[in-house]
Amino acid sequence: MEVTGKIIVALPEVSGVSKAGNAWKKRSYVLETLDNYPTKIAFDFMGERADQYPLSVGEEVKLSFDIDSHEYNGRWFTSIRGWKAEKAQGAAAPAPAAAPATDPFAAAQAPSTFTPSADPNDDLPF
Repeated sequence: MEVTGKIIVALPEVSGVSKAGNAWKKRSYVLETLDNYPTKIAFDFMGERADQYPLSVGEEVKLSFDIDSHEYNGRWFTSIRGWKAEKAQGAAAPAPAAAPATDPFAAAQAPSTFTPSADPNDDLPF
């Protein structure tokens, strides 16, 4: 699965040793989507991916991830594990300066060309 958004939180790295004696580390982030109604998504990078994809707050990225659920003591937990992050396409592109001529809303965005009438009794703008 993939989602594009802006990193709004970068939590510090957490590490430890498993019961089997294996070292592990995890780095967690929160991404906010760029949709009309933004959604916040907390996700992790585990192991070597934590160092492979260091992300910064404010950075726009396209995140590839897997969703995994597991049961523990009769309760279910869901995690979002990132496996790839790349800079979002067009993240560094400047915003367009003006609406293109083919834009159907260009007339609504154009400055007004209204000029008042010379007749003092005419108070209608059309």
